[in-house]
Amino acid sequence: TSDTPKTSKVVSSKISVGKQNALRQANQYLNAMAFSYSGLIEQLEYEGYSTDDATYAVDHCGADWNEQAAKKAKSYLEFTSFSRSGLMDQLLYDGFTQEQAEYGVTQNGY
Repeated sequence: TSDTPKTSKVVSSKISVGKQNALRQANQYLNAMAFSYSGLIEQLEYEGYSTDDATYAVDHCGADWNEQAAKKAKSYLEFTSFSRSGLMDQLLYDGFTQEQAEYGVTQNGY
């Protein structure tokens, strides 16, 4: 029985299955499309992950949110025309910060 505390300690130090799966799902989403920090949390919550698991995943997925803003801006510009202010507004609506949105539009020629 002396091994039981060690085993319990090891198990409790691992991240939960929910967090592991949310992290895997977050990375799958980011491989397919661009998200803001808050937008990715919302998407994971929509998929049924708890706020805690979704936030853990987004905090640990390694995303560069400036690059995500640039990718999102590029994807919008591939399908429709935007003024600089319109594209900024859209990125802000999507949950990017002012600085991230500025980076995103600048990287796309504005």
